[in-house]
Amino acid sequence: MARGDTELAFKAAAAADGIELTQSYSFTWMTEQGHFGLPPEAADAVRSLHDIFLALEGDAAPYAAGRSNVLRGDLLHKPTGTIIEVDELQHFSSWRLITLDAYPPDAALGFDRDEYIDLCRRNAVRADKYRASKLAKGFPNPGSRTRQRAYYDSLRDLAASAMGLPPVIRVPAIDDDGAEAYPRHRDRIARALSI
Repeated sequence: MARGDTELAFKAAAAADGIELTQSYSFTWMTEQGHFGLPPEAADAVRSLHDIFLALEGDAAPYAAGRSNVLRGDLLHKPTGTIIEVDELQHFSSWRLITLDAYPPDAALGFDRDEYIDLCRRNAVRADKYRASKLAKGFPNPGSRTRQRAYYDSLRDLAASAMGLPPVIRVPAIDDDGAEAYPRHRDRIARALSI
């Protein structure tokens, strides 16, 4: 399966249901600099993201001085500004579990945090092996790319609300089947988008 196929299948299933989504969205504030590049209005998210960054054993120097290239996300519902992330197996790692445990209790989330924690616990052994040898900027320890992915997932989750957007909707698609993931979460998505 090619990169982006899961999201494309999810988008097509939503479109068949009358929900138009844009694939591969970006925001100017969501960059490779992570929380180091967030604007002042995201100060509350910056504090939490910095704690998460440290828990993942990140190295601040490459991020603080890094490029400000925008990060692309999975899907966006433009009329409401709602980000929808379709999460395959690699998003359910032991590092993602660490980030979810560190979220503030009052964080505005468009997904069930406890469900995601459970999915991480059940899938971490396999997820931790995904691209295990690939290195990522700012995370010099083993599991470098997996740590970075967990960090960027947290960036989207916490910064979007701080920037005035609706909570990020996350949809698990551990089997890489976006077409099947959509109907399982159709009602929750429709409620969140108020359609």
